Amino acid sequence: MASGQERILRRRIRSIDATKKITRAMELIAASRIVRAQARVRAARPYSDKVTAVIANLASAGGEADHPLLREPAEVTKVAYVAIAADRGLCGGYNNNVLRATERAIAADAAEGRDYELVLSGRKALGYFRFRGYRIAAGFEGFSDQPSYADAQQVAAAATELFENGCQRVMLAYTQFHSMGNQSVAIVPFMPLDSGEFDDDDAEGSAGGPEGGYEFEPEPAVILERLLPRYAEARLYSALLESSASEHAARQRAMKAATDNAEELKTNLTRIMNRARQDAITTEIMEIVGGAEALSQTAGGEVDLLSDTIEARTADLFRARE
Repeated sequence: MASGQERILRRRIRSIDATKKITRAMELIAASRIVRAQARVRAARPYSDKVTAVIANLASAGGEADHPLLREPAEVTKVAYVAIAADRGLCGGYNNNVLRATERAIAADAAEGRDYELVLSGRKALGYFRFRGYRIAAGFEGFSDQPSYADAQQVAAAATELFENGCQRVMLAYTQFHSMGNQSVAIVPFMPLDSGEFDDDDAEGSAGGPEGGYEFEPEPAVILERLLPRYAEARLYSALLESSASEHAARQRAMKAATDNAEELKTNLTRIMNRARQDAITTEIMEIVGGAEALSQTAGGEVDLLSDTIEARTADLFRARE
């Protein structure tokens, strides 16, 4: 019985050790990808800032475009949600936090009599809402690790189409990346665009430097109308990049916790196995001693030979168990 239990424990320890190697490798991979994801977030920020500055200059020059992305609805009866999740799991509560927050927001709108549409990014988001019977207008997957600007354009185009065809508001649900150890879920307005963001403080030269005069060709209103969709795409691209960095950070933490747990479980099982092995050795020694005692009472002068046999058998047992 003891030897059978020892074999089971050895098998479990080997399995845990193999799992620990996998989780450790995934932890290191996620840690390396966080660095690249952070670099992409920083690299994309100047483009977004420049687009915002150009739009601010256009607005200050009198470019009041009557664009659908700037129209405030008189009444909101349908809301579209763009939910950004991951294509893979093993990242702690990263996916569930975004999906549950989106689900709660939909329920809150339903309580106020508003309908909904869903634009989903990530295989986990698609599986979650499809399994629960939600209405999905568009779904995208395969780029949560390393999103590109073309991916952001596809998602933004789907959201814009919904906004221009029945949805009075579009909300963006994603995970904001603050630092390696701090990420938070945010559900922020996406469409219509907030014209208050394009104030004079965002224009070029507002940091105290001299402001240059601009001549626009064609008219500022025409340029502004063309730039607003680019601005929406830049915002969505920034959200995709932050979500990607948050995903890698969450996976790194989850895999580190799994590695630590595997090491602790391996230590505990090793102790249990050693105790079981020691119990088995003690039991066999007691059986040998008991048998030797019984034989010594009947064998008389053969006690010395029997003692040598017991010592040899005990040594064999210890060698076999090592």
